Amino acid sequence: MSPEELYDTLARGDPVHLLDVRNRDEFEAWRIAGETVTATQVPYSEFAAAKARGEIDEFAADLDLDSPMIAVCPRGEVSATVADHLRAAGIDARNLAGGMHGWARVYVASELPAASADATVVQYDRPASGCLSYLVVSGGAAAVVDPLRAFADRYVADAEARGAAVTHAVDTHVHADHLSGVRTLAERDGVEAVLPAGARDRGLAFDARLLAEGDELRVGDATLTALHAPGHTTELTALRLGDAIFTGDALFLDGFGRPDLERGADGAADLAESLYDTLRDRLFALPDETVVAPGHRSPDAPVGSGEAHAAALSTVRERISLAADREAFVSRVTDSLPPRPANYERIIPANLGTERVDDEAAFELELGPNNCAVTPD
Repeated sequence: MSPEELYDTLARGDPVHLLDVRNRDEFEAWRIAGETVTATQVPYSEFAAAKARGEIDEFAADLDLDSPMIAVCPRGEVSATVADHLRAAGIDARNLAGGMHGWARVYVASELPAASADATVVQYDRPASGCLSYLVVSGGAAAVVDPLRAFADRYVADAEARGAAVTHAVDTHVHADHLSGVRTLAERDGVEAVLPAGARDRGLAFDARLLAEGDELRVGDATLTALHAPGHTTELTALRLGDAIFTGDALFLDGFGRPDLERGADGAADLAESLYDTLRDRLFALPDETVVAPGHRSPDAPVGSGEAHAAALSTVRERISLAADREAFVSRVTDSLPPRPANYERIIPANLGTERVDDEAAFELELGPNNCAVTPD
């Protein structure tokens, strides 16, 4: 089964039984989930041992696997062997082609409705990590907001299919969980790299247009307006477009960005204070009908609903219910931080342009969950 077929199966709401043959720690850290997914984890070493003993039929029977089932491993190689063994034992088994690496290449687009009268907005979702990016198309021009390096060509092709050329590649902040596609896109003629003004203070080492509070970016007939929203990072800048706002990692639909990835644990409290002020005084002060278009979706969000991951600000406010006390907010946030994104200490320098990472290494670095969010509860 191809990763795209698996996505479509989940999107239909069909039940899926996955047999994950990676090690337990790999499975616990990052796996395919969904409302209709049943997952069984058994390391490949146990299959190999059973095969060596000539007991694969008995071993498979003891697992009590539902049919049909899909075997999963990092690259789809050892899981293919497991699927062969299970079919020989009479179990309807398939293999996920490419494994988790293949799953990480699934990229799904859907239009964000009524974001602006002057533009069409396409939201991209990477189900493997929940990373969200956006293509803003207007008057023959297009801007990509928070592009992923692995999918740079996709944005260009989708813009062309809508009669537009990509003119701007924009990051809302210096990302820590994935390799930015801003520089890759800016290598093309006519594409300008755009980052928040504060990125220079963080060590930005390549040429880019810098957006400060209130600056405007024209894309065809549409205008993106910068709104400084520090907290997750010092430079994070949201972008307003009509009735929508691209919040990056400042605000999600059910949480907000963690404050410890730029300055570490020692600086987390100060940034958490900035985050509180950003949420209370800047983002939550916008009109109720503002459409929040975040930089990540929740790992628990339904896969393949066909709808963009966005919500009215009034709904997001109710979900988050920001505490009235800043100190209590800071204490709760800094005391409940999840594990940091894998390889963030290498990803940040790469996104600043102070270190070079080739495409293959870049893809490997960003595998796994993003872990950039803190939830209110």
